[in-house]
Amino acid sequence: MPHAAPPSHPVRVRSTGLAIALLSAFAFGGSGPAAKPLIEAGLAPLHVTWLRVAGAALVTLPLAWRHRGLLRSHPALLAGFGLFAVAGVQACYFAAISRIPVGVALLIEYLAPALVLGWVRFVQRRPVTRAAAVGVVLAVGGLSCVVEVWSGLAFDVLGLLLALGAACCQVGYFVLSDHGADEADGRRPDPVGVIAYGLLVGALVLTLVARPWSMEWGVLLREAEMDGMPVPGLLLLGWIVLVATVAAYLTGVVSVRRLSPQVAGVVACLEAVIATALAWVLLGEHLSAPQVLGGLLVLTGALIAQRSAPRPPAPEPVAGSAVADHAGTGLSARTPSS
Repeated sequence: MPHAAPPSHPVRVRSTGLAIALLSAFAFGGSGPAAKPLIEAGLAPLHVTWLRVAGAALVTLPLAWRHRGLLRSHPALLAGFGLFAVAGVQACYFAAISRIPVGVALLIEYLAPALVLGWVRFVQRRPVTRAAAVGVVLAVGGLSCVVEVWSGLAFDVLGLLLALGAACCQVGYFVLSDHGADEADGRRPDPVGVIAYGLLVGALVLTLVARPWSMEWGVLLREAEMDGMPVPGLLLLGWIVLVATVAAYLTGVVSVRRLSPQVAGVVACLEAVIATALAWVLLGEHLSAPQVLGGLLVLTGALIAQRSAPRPPAPEPVAGSAVADHAGTGLSARTPSS
C-alpha cells in the first residue's frame, strides 16, 4: 500500500518565500545608506532620485513592453503608482535623508499605515477595528520618541516634514490601489507590469522636475565617502538601481505571491530595521535608546495596522488598513524609497 507523500512542498514554498522576502527587505533597506554618500558628495537629492528611477525604468523596459496591455486597461493605476509610489515617495525620502538620519526618515515613512486608517475613518467615514486604532496610537507614540519631542524637535524640521511627505505619498498610492484594483470581471493587473510602468511614469515626471541636464555628472566618476571610507560613485549608483530598486521590487513581488499578504507585510516591516542597522554600520548614524524604542513602537503599530484589515467576504466594509487590501492585489506594499 503506497504511503502518502509528506506535505513538504508547501513548507518548502513558504520557506523559500520567507527567504526571498528577507532578501527583498535587505535590498530595499540598502537604498538610503547607498544614496546618502552621493548626496553628501554633491548630488542633489532630486538628481539621485532621478538616477535611481530612470536607471530602473531602463532595466525594466522589456517587462513594460510585455505588459503593454495595462496602458489600456489600467491607466489610472499606472499613473498613480508612478506619481505617488515612485516619484513622490522617493523624492521626499531622498530629500529627507539629506537632512535627517536614514533610520529616522524611514521610521516616519512607516506612519503610512496609520495615516491610511485616518483616511478610511475620517474621509471615507468607514469604521476601523479597535486593533487598528491601537496600532495608530503605538505608531504616533513611537514617532514622538524617534524625533525626541521632549528636546523641542532636535532634528531638522524640514527633514521631518519631507519624511512625512513620503508617508503621505504612500497613502495616496494605497488609496488609489484600493479603488483601482477591483475589476468587474475579477481580473487584477499583473504587479510586475505595474512596477515597470510605474517606474517609467515616475522617470518622466522626475525628468521634468529634476532637470537632470543640470546635474553634476562628475560626482559619479569620483569617489564618495561612506563613514570615512572611499567608495566609487558608480558602484553606489549601480547598487541603488540594480539591487535596491529592480531586484528589490521583483523579489518583493515573488515573496507576496508565495506568502500571504499578512506574512509579507510583517517581513516588510524589517526593512526599517535593516536600513537603520546599515546606516549605523556604514554611515556611523547612531540612534539613542529612546529612539530605538520609539522605532520598535512605530514598527509594531504599523504591523498591527496592516494585520487588522478585514478578511473578505464581509457583510459590511469594516476597514482595518488599505495596506493589506492593497497587498492582496498582488502588489508589494513595499515603498520604493527605502
